Amino acid sequence: MRPTVLNPLFASASGIKGIGHKLEKLLGKLLRGDSAAEARIVDLLFHLPTALVDRRFRPCIADLPREGIVTIEVTVGKHKPPLSLSKKLPYRVEVFDGTGTLTLVFFHAHADHLMRSLPEGETRFISGEISWYGSEPQIAHPDHILNAEDFGHMPLIEPVYPLTAGLSSKILARAIRAAVALLPELGEWQDEAWKQRHHWPDFTAALHALHNPQIAEIASLTSPPRMRLAYDELLANQLALSLVRGHMKRAAGQSFAGMGHLRSKIIAALPYQLTAGQMAANTEINGDMAAPERMLRLLQGDVGSGKTIVALLALATAVECGAQGAFMAPTEILARQHFASLSPLCDAAGIAVAVLTGREKGKQRDEILERLQSGEIDILIGTHALFQEGVEFSNLGLAVIDEQHRFGVHQRLALQAKADKATDLLVMTATPIPRTLALTVYGDMDVSKLTEKPAGRLPIDTRVLPLDRLDEVIAGLGRSIASGNRAYWVCPLVEESELIDLAAAEDRFNQLAKVFPGRAGLVHGKLKGSAKDAVMADFKSGALDILVSTTVIEVGVDVPEASVMIIENAERFGLAQLHQLRGRVGRGMAKSSCLLLYQEPLGETAKARLRIMRETEDGFRIAEEDLRLRGAGEMLGTQQAGLPLFRLADLGIHGDLLAAARDDAALILARDPELKTPRGEALRTLLYLFERDEAIKLLSSG
Repeated sequence: MRPTVLNPLFASASGIKGIGHKLEKLLGKLLRGDSAAEARIVDLLFHLPTALVDRRFRPCIADLPREGIVTIEVTVGKHKPPLSLSKKLPYRVEVFDGTGTLTLVFFHAHADHLMRSLPEGETRFISGEISWYGSEPQIAHPDHILNAEDFGHMPLIEPVYPLTAGLSSKILARAIRAAVALLPELGEWQDEAWKQRHHWPDFTAALHALHNPQIAEIASLTSPPRMRLAYDELLANQLALSLVRGHMKRAAGQSFAGMGHLRSKIIAALPYQLTAGQMAANTEINGDMAAPERMLRLLQGDVGSGKTIVALLALATAVECGAQGAFMAPTEILARQHFASLSPLCDAAGIAVAVLTGREKGKQRDEILERLQSGEIDILIGTHALFQEGVEFSNLGLAVIDEQHRFGVHQRLALQAKADKATDLLVMTATPIPRTLALTVYGDMDVSKLTEKPAGRLPIDTRVLPLDRLDEVIAGLGRSIASGNRAYWVCPLVEESELIDLAAAEDRFNQLAKVFPGRAGLVHGKLKGSAKDAVMADFKSGALDILVSTTVIEVGVDVPEASVMIIENAERFGLAQLHQLRGRVGRGMAKSSCLLLYQEPLGETAKARLRIMRETEDGFRIAEEDLRLRGAGEMLGTQQAGLPLFRLADLGIHGDLLAAARDDAALILARDPELKTPRGEALRTLLYLFERDEAIKLLSSG
């Protein structure tokens, strides 16, 4: 149960005076990423200002600067409405003080409203941005026009908040002020000595300071109130992950200490030698699986570093010890590809393997489920269909989850719930993750890293070209195909619109199909599974030379014969995604190339991304740069779900606090595993406040 002291903060923002149905939808879109979602008081509180407007500068008219925000005390002079009714002509009002004259300028003005707010001969305080028309100073649409009494209440330092279309800054600021007024006093969950050492305020005082700033420096990401709130959020995250880890480790695991017979058969069937990194990861995984506690391990490897084989060797260990394995992939294309590539190796070792996605229906699905429940299937590969109701394993010993960042902790737990005893868990990601980010997402796991590529992999020649040289690119593609190469052509990513993505891909496909008749195919997310498979099979076999695609090929598509990657509008993609896409080539023995086409003009961030792609193929360096350029939320793709990973912490700035939060969480749980002390009770409130209450359920479930 959420502590009652927090209930007012989780009430709907629609309870605030002045927020009607239309505003409620806008707030839902801004604060929750979805206009249908309900914005709450806590969402307003955690929507922090990104800048401040300082209105303390009070010059007289004669001393006005060339630019900037000014606040001046003036007498209202003549109103000068436009001579014609044209809306393009401005309404002007002259104002003056003892030193000079200034003009206030209004477009699309309502004369009666201006007469009321600026009555001739009266004193007014005007605040806004100064500009000059020749030698004449003016302020267009002042931010504030106030009488002496109201000026006494105007904040001289005003917070500036991120907005969404249709929502004014004044309305949002008013709603946030109303939310701040509802803040209760909460018990202190931070260690007092730690808090004092950093000169941090209380939680409530920190929010008051940021939303009602008294000094201009307060908006900085390193100001004491901001650091305090960032640490609170990071501590909630680390404490929740520690509780999940503790809960999982407490459940008795199975010990899988096989002799390695099946592993040896798989290794013998491989057409190449395992790398030193693969063998080291395999040793770490075997050690975990042999122990009586359950395994919780992350296998992190760059594109093409051979994670899938390491996972298969781990699954073979479970099978040799009489258990079953589950291998979950994020997309149907990837699940079927894993099935196709692993089946021959499983056959060589005598391991029964099957695939289950949303496509298997009726009799076929029933037969797979029956064989799974009887124990006849050793390894089941599939999508999230693996943890749907009705999927029952005979004895699930190891769950492997590929591209873990696409699945939540809930899905992770749901798959493991399929086992009677505690299941070992191996999660894999081909998205190299900076250490700070790995702690926040996988803090409950041990980590193995694959940093080298299999022997024989050649470097990929990466080039950057403007889109206006498209004809040259198509001509070059023709020459490349004529010499026996195959190419991917990935079409632009258009934010928030799969339909526009699709239209772009179809247009490019139609153009290329005319130039290369019968040689180009198209795949996209809306294509039926069987049609997608047919196009992929034709590309793999060489019946097609060019595969035009949206980003559905980003993860895991493996056609060693493809050696050319063309990414259109590369400036619209994140670094991690560009790196993943480039990793689709360079898998065979041919020299591979990647062409990044961009639309001019390029912004600074886009320039930096493309430069880094040219400079390096090191996924771990690319990940660090991606975190620096984009922030954590976007990097993990969590903006698709509406919200970034953190709302108050910025890992690029607050990364150092993360390790401290992890140590703090470990110390707290060592001293007070049930969170029963006064600080423990306050920490329970913290977990509810940051909506990590799933972790609290683990406390009560033992």
